[in-house]
Amino acid sequence: MNTLTRRSRTTRTSGSTSPAGAALPRARRGSAQAAAAATDDTAASGSAERSLRLLALVAAEGRSLTLAELSQRLGLPKATAHRLCTQLLGSGHLARDVDERRFGVGPVLRRLALDALNNGTVRGLRHEVLAALVAEVGETCNFTTLDGASVLYLDRVEAPWPWRLTMDVGTHVPLHCTASGKLFLAALPAHEQQTLLAQLPLPRMTANTLTRLPALRTELAAIAGQGYSTDREEFIPGLVALAVPVTDEQGVVRAALAVHGPVARLSVDDALARLPALTAAAARMSRLL
Repeated sequence: MNTLTRRSRTTRTSGSTSPAGAALPRARRGSAQAAAAATDDTAASGSAERSLRLLALVAAEGRSLTLAELSQRLGLPKATAHRLCTQLLGSGHLARDVDERRFGVGPVLRRLALDALNNGTVRGLRHEVLAALVAEVGETCNFTTLDGASVLYLDRVEAPWPWRLTMDVGTHVPLHCTASGKLFLAALPAHEQQTLLAQLPLPRMTANTLTRLPALRTELAAIAGQGYSTDREEFIPGLVALAVPVTDEQGVVRAALAVHGPVARLSVDDALARLPALTAAAARMSRLL
């Protein structure tokens, strides 16, 4: 009787111990999984932060950077910088330069920047500046930016004339024969300008188009010195234009304001007479970048 009682107690004790023993590993597994998830989140957050820092550096530098430069400037091991660059190349946020050892702004990052530039309330304020400028100068005005190897129209306000050239927002035009395009070329750092000019096609659009590099370089040097650019029927016969830079707080040219019209209404001298109005509007635009 006593033996049976002891066996029963032992059995009950054994039975109550077994479920607790089974639950303990599950609890530990849950804690381990939670810790692993937290580690993964921390790693992902760190990788995202490093990627954003890398993109910000490339975008702000104004030139392509080597892996060694990125590693040194960001304080990252070369292996980490290489991994980030490979990922960002794959997503289109970075692109290789003509020198494949260098990394520059990719099409996805460029589009992101343009979308941000055109976003919401600020876009409306810029459009108001453009509309006021058109009312003052009496001709169509454009707000443009450099997009790769061409000029991109970000905004445009048409003058109320029956004869005018229509270019939709989002249109790309050449660099070498437009007022804005030559302005952007003239503002590039010497190395970037030289590299781009070496690869840039120079098709003849009109009898006045500059299609030889020495003549174009002379023109760009003059533009850099005077701070504005003209299109003397170089893109479209019978059309002249004047462009001025829109700079950020560091003085870097980020966009351009341009006015254009047919020679029947707007000679080059007439366009230059509107230079003070364009310069004042560009200053207002600079505060809206």
